[in-house]
Amino acid sequence: MEEFDYKSDRQRDEVYSKKVRAGKRTYFFDVKATRSNDYYLIITESKRGFEDGQFVKHKIFLYKEDFNKFMVGLSETINHVKDELMPDYDFEQFDRQDERDEAE
Repeated sequence: MEEFDYKSDRQRDEVYSKKVRAGKRTYFFDVKATRSNDYYLIITESKRGFEDGQFVKHKIFLYKEDFNKFMVGLSETINHVKDELMPDYDFEQFDRQDERDEAE
């Protein structure tokens, strides 16, 4: 009987990870592999809770068959907000602030 090594199995299924700090929230984009070498994305929002200071996490599991539809829907929604609802708002101010924070 083959012994199961949980740690090495966990490492095998973690393919790629990207962390994005966004103000009071952090987003994690983690690509995982299934046992059959299929891939899926986990999007995690993490933020500190107001009352107890513990981190609260929300996750979305996104599967390869939904990648394109998700990207189209997300892009259309963001563009609608930027172009139609808030056309005069300077969204790039956040990029400049992030650059200043990283320089410090």
